[in-house]
Amino acid sequence: MPRVKKLSASVADQIAAGEVVERPASIVKELIENSLDAGASQIEVRTEAGGVGLVWVRDDGCGIHQEDLPLALERHATSKIVKASDLMGVSSLGFRGEALASLASVSKLRLASATHSEDGGWQIQCHGGLEPEVRPIAHPRGTTVEVRDLFFNTPARRKFLKAERTEINQIDQTIKRLSLANLDVGFSLAQSRGQGASARAPHSLVLAAGDLQDRLRRILSQDFVDQSIQIDESSQDYRLHGWVGLPQHNRRLTDQQFFYVNGRSIRDKVVGHAVRKAYSDVMFHGRHPVFVLFLDLRSEHVDVNVHPTKHEVRFRDARQVHDFIFSALNRALRSIRPHHSENHAGGSAAEVQMPARDQPGGQRGAFYERRDMGRTSPQGNTPEGGVVQMVAEERPDWFKAPEGEAPQQFSIEDGSAPGGAAQQPGGHAPLGYAIGQLHGIYIIAQNAQGLVMVDMHAAHERIVYERMKEQSAAAGVVQQRLLVPLNLNVSEQEAVLVEESQEALGQAGLSVERRGPTSIVVREVPVLLAKADIGQMVLDLLGEMIESESQDTVARRQLDILATLACRGSLRANRQLTLAEMNALLRSMEVTQNAGLCNHGRPTYIERGIADLDRLFLRGQ
Repeated sequence: MPRVKKLSASVADQIAAGEVVERPASIVKELIENSLDAGASQIEVRTEAGGVGLVWVRDDGCGIHQEDLPLALERHATSKIVKASDLMGVSSLGFRGEALASLASVSKLRLASATHSEDGGWQIQCHGGLEPEVRPIAHPRGTTVEVRDLFFNTPARRKFLKAERTEINQIDQTIKRLSLANLDVGFSLAQSRGQGASARAPHSLVLAAGDLQDRLRRILSQDFVDQSIQIDESSQDYRLHGWVGLPQHNRRLTDQQFFYVNGRSIRDKVVGHAVRKAYSDVMFHGRHPVFVLFLDLRSEHVDVNVHPTKHEVRFRDARQVHDFIFSALNRALRSIRPHHSENHAGGSAAEVQMPARDQPGGQRGAFYERRDMGRTSPQGNTPEGGVVQMVAEERPDWFKAPEGEAPQQFSIEDGSAPGGAAQQPGGHAPLGYAIGQLHGIYIIAQNAQGLVMVDMHAAHERIVYERMKEQSAAAGVVQQRLLVPLNLNVSEQEAVLVEESQEALGQAGLSVERRGPTSIVVREVPVLLAKADIGQMVLDLLGEMIESESQDTVARRQLDILATLACRGSLRANRQLTLAEMNALLRSMEVTQNAGLCNHGRPTYIERGIADLDRLFLRGQ
């Protein structure tokens, strides 16, 4: 075995640079973070050939003193921390003192800067770790860093870079990610394909400082601005704020998920799991939410010194952080309710939201709002728009008024309640009143805006699921014992699953026992599903549990069971409903959390305004 030798400083620097300088986008990230720490209000970035030929970053920050320029290129030289204990309270984005030294070892680097106290500026150049040279230069207040010929002295590293287009996209995404956390800073980006005289027309991006709506629109989309809600939740040492997209506004990829801890963009499994869990009941399978979220907590509660790239952090109490994020997002998503568009016209992203146009089952849904909706009383309907009373016997199983609530009379003409009875805010019912049923699948209703179409199975599924969850959280799902226990023949795998999941099934209101190698017996079912086809419902449930092979906690498994039971026990196609039953379903939707989506994330209803219908029929044209 060869003898142990100490590596030269240049070789050690190139090895260390491999951790910091992964690709051109990581250079842009490090340099912009330095600019932000310097108090810059405007940052300009230029690149050539995907950042391999040139990365040029200029800011108007505080600048670097002439005497500090050579020191800035040395490893572990920084102005942001002094002693080891400072690492537990880092408030700056950079602190390791490695970025400039790493760049100097693998590129041709030029650093120019001027402070407010100096006349003119100074620059220092360093090629591949050679002795730097300092000389005066005309330069405005701030700093300019020019990185040319990346990896010119380590050609093997260049071979591992992606195609130029990919590197350009990575730089673009890096700028966008950093700009969302610094709305008061202006950014400009110009990226040329090729190098020097052969460079083609640049891809440009300009983000004005202070324009929130424009920045969200340009970085995410106008649809996100229209279909997002603002969140701001605090609890003890934590604050979560930002914008989350409605469940209908989702993507196949996770490329529009931005999460920041104390202003630092991070990727974290704890955070990712909390977000997925919050959307699990409302997101269509295989899709991902869109969000821009900021978590603020005391700096001593998070360790940012985990990896040189600083993309990862370690929380002191990861479980508490997870639960806080989940509960905050869960409350925000569950508080979305249908409401009247005429009461909220022209609202901001935090006030008015509209489901996406490309969702299954429709092009555009009703407006949404975060607020607590008052409970409404069921209303019947008559062609003449007269006064109708729904007595207790007419109420279907899925709608039960609170104990002691008396049936009320409502005038369908103006949506008012005779005798001064309490009326839901907003006048007319948001989902309107039923006028018929289409093919035993859809309920057709009209409201003040126009036409409402409801998928009765999807809507009923959400209503049943939410009520079963409420019962389970309060005192357990209300069960009904079967007069004659139901014996079912199943596979051995399904019988074993029943035995292993008996506790979770019981918490979901289903009392099932294994009787033999391939037989089970059902003794109790949830009251809400008592009229369903019990045998088929249980068999379908076991089939889905085996197919999913879920390894989640018992609590998550219980929710999965509740969701499947609600789906299998809800109204099926070709079930004919009376107008009273249809209206009762609509009123139930208006007071049910997450009523706009079924348990699988599909929309439960869509709305067409009169103006939309007029355009379809070319009226007024």
